[in-house]
This record gives sequence, structure tokens and C-alpha cells, in this order.
Amino acid sequence: MRAAIFRQAHEPLSIETISIDKPKDQEVLVRTVASGVCHSDLHFIDGDLKAGKRPMVLGHEAAGVVEQVGSAVTLVKPGDHIVACLSGFCGSCRLCLSGHPNLCEARYVARGRGSESRLNQDGEKLIQFADIASFAEQMLLHENSIVKIDREIPLDRAALVGCGVLTGVGAALRTSGLEAGQTVAVYGCGGVGLSVIQGALIAGASRIIAIDQFQSKLTMASEAGATDCIDATEGNAVEQLRELTKGLGVDHAFEAVGSPALIRQAIESLATHGTATIVGVPPDGAMIEFPFSAVRPECKVQTSRMGSNRFRTDIPLYLEFYRQGRLKLDDMVSRRGRLEDVNEAFRAMKAGEVARSVLMFD
Repeated sequence: MRAAIFRQAHEPLSIETISIDKPKDQEVLVRTVASGVCHSDLHFIDGDLKAGKRPMVLGHEAAGVVEQVGSAVTLVKPGDHIVACLSGFCGSCRLCLSGHPNLCEARYVARGRGSESRLNQDGEKLIQFADIASFAEQMLLHENSIVKIDREIPLDRAALVGCGVLTGVGAALRTSGLEAGQTVAVYGCGGVGLSVIQGALIAGASRIIAIDQFQSKLTMASEAGATDCIDATEGNAVEQLRELTKGLGVDHAFEAVGSPALIRQAIESLATHGTATIVGVPPDGAMIEFPFSAVRPECKVQTSRMGSNRFRTDIPLYLEFYRQGRLKLDDMVSRRGRLEDVNEAFRAMKAGEVARSVLMFD
């Protein structure tokens, strides 16, 4: 099969032919239909996050059709439509059993040491990013990394819910503690930020302020449900937000990029007793510094890992929101391309031209 291979930071991915193993035990072989191009993959290409072993097949936001199943698989059968999720879980550790499978301690969805690699090229082992590797024509996944979905849902839209939408909507609905009537600021209006905005709207936020440096993204944010937009290129964003809120600040601020500077701004924009939720992934070694005098009383800062998801129930729920018209997935697919367009998709992402690009394999 063909796949996009990551070999070195700051270099384009190369489209190459590789081999994929057959499913064992609880594994599922999936024909990839659609894969979103996510900023988390870009972190490795830009060198912001260390990739460790290489070569690697990137991609982790995907949907497809089951082709084969291992002998112990009970969740799906060939022909079923699925969404993959990097929050693979064991189901038996203390965090899984306490209702936090997104924080699973065991992470046993990868093959163990000494086992044959799922992906290889001429005998060389290839790393399967996030135990998914969706920039490829097929994926070999553990059944605890997938969820079966309704066949009526378009797979290019469903793919987005496997990461970006799950993370953003979940940050608003699951992690933050947002209550109806509260006010919200979202720093960064890419795919995740737009999902936070939609999650806040579903949660009943009374005011949603979107902050970004690209006018195109602010337009998308307004269409997604933001009540106010701040152009970060037109002066200090925190001062602009304080002016909009008559000096009060907001109850909830979300950072959806992974920028230390934006995390500081999110913290500084809080109202008394407010909460800042860090959704983005900062670069390795990032330090967050801010003057304590800028923080209002009894504020708190928290992180959100993949929207605090329980993806086996959350993904079908968010897709039902889409079916009801409450979650606008159609508008989030800015461009569709083929596997060979992957590098162009990353360029468009960095340029702020898209909410999400989706690679199509059918």
C-alpha cells in the first residue's frame, strides 16, 4: 500500500510503498477512506515535538471501512464503518475504571516488544504514529482504538471527530466545567478552536469571543457561533477583550494552539473565579510565565487531554449533534485532497487558509 513517510524534521513527507501485517487477536484491518490533517502531525514535521524513532507514518484523525478482523474481535465485522481515535484504552487500569479512559495508564493498544511490526518497508520497521498512522491506504488498529458509527454519516466529516472535534468540543463540554450563561474566549480558531466554539455554543455560553491573527479564521469562527471576534494583529488581544467585557474578563478561556504566548493571554483574560483550559500542545521544553498581579482572584489553569473523552460514547454523541445540525462539520472541511497532497495541506494549515484539510482515499 502507499503511505506518507516522515523521516526528518523540516522535510516534506514522501509518498512510498510499504507493507502492512494481517490482524492478530484484537486487531482490525481498516481501509482508510478519509484522514484529517491535524496540527499535532505538524508539530513533528516542524520539529516542535521530538519524534523519537523514525521513519514514521503520521496521521491519526481518520475514518474508514473494516476489511478484516482478528480472532478475538467482538466490536466490529468486515464492512462496518469506523472512526479511529488515539485515546486507545485498556479498560482495566484505575483511570479507565474511574471513568477516564482518555488517560489510560496501560496504553496496550500497540503490539508488545518483540512482536512483529504492523508496518514495515523491505524488512525495516516503521513507527505507527499514535498507534494509528492514517496517512496510509490501510490502518491496522486495536479494537480499543476504534468506534463503530452509522453508515449514513459521511466519512470525511466523521474523521474530524476522531481528534480535532473530539478535543475541542470535549474541552468545552467535558473538561472546562462551563455552565450555561457563562462567557468564553477562544484563542486560536483552527479546527480545534472552531470545535471549542461549537462546544461552548452547545453548552449554552452567553458570549463567545474568538481571537486569531487570520481574518479568514475569524470569519469561520463567527459562522461557527462566536458572538465577537478580535483580530490579534490589531493590538493587545487581552486589552481588546477587557474592553469588550467592560473590564470583567471571561469565565472561561481556551487556548487551542499550543503557544506559550497565547496560554499567557488566556490566563490574563479571565474574570474573577475564571478557568483557563489549555487545549493545544506546547513545544517540548516550553515555559509559561505570567505576572501574578494579572490574575484575578480564585482563577485556575488546567489542561485538557483529548477533550476528556470517553470516545466510545462521545463520538456517536457528537455525530448525533452533527445530524441534528448543532455541530457544523460540513463547514469545517475547507479542502479535500489525495494522499500526495499531504504536504500542500500542511502548508495551507500554516498559512491559515483552512479549518481542516481532509485527505480522501476513495
